[in-house]
Amino acid sequence: MGGFELNMTFVWLIAMVALLVIEAIVPGLVSIWFAAGALLALLLSLIGVDLWLQFTCFLVVSLVLLALTRPLAKKYVNAHTTPTNADRLIGADCVVTEEIDNLRGTGAVSVDGKVWSARMETPDGKAPKGAVVKALRIEGVRLIVTEKK
Repeated sequence: MGGFELNMTFVWLIAMVALLVIEAIVPGLVSIWFAAGALLALLLSLIGVDLWLQFTCFLVVSLVLLALTRPLAKKYVNAHTTPTNADRLIGADCVVTEEIDNLRGTGAVSVDGKVWSARMETPDGKAPKGAVVKALRIEGVRLIVTEKK
């Protein structure tokens, strides 16, 4: 085994370890497929396979594993996550407790027993006190709402 093959072995080893560390740190599955590709490339470098074939196998294995398992991983891994309290508000009906006026920068709604600062989705939106609106998203500490249809 020459110096270049030995260096590529270390490159693939470092790449695999780095990808596994990223996988351990980041929530969800993000780099495990590429770590498996790096493992194969590492093994190929140990037996002296040409660099172009190592790299090709790394890419092919990584992309095939990604294509075959990512949909299943998203379905089964992410299916068991519980939304946060804030995420549960999206789509909920809210009662305007303080008139919403985007131009004046005022407004509040009550939803799920809590009062949130609120703004309408449209830039010049308004909603009178007592109106029922629908929560669309959260931006910072404000609930972005729209007229309930």
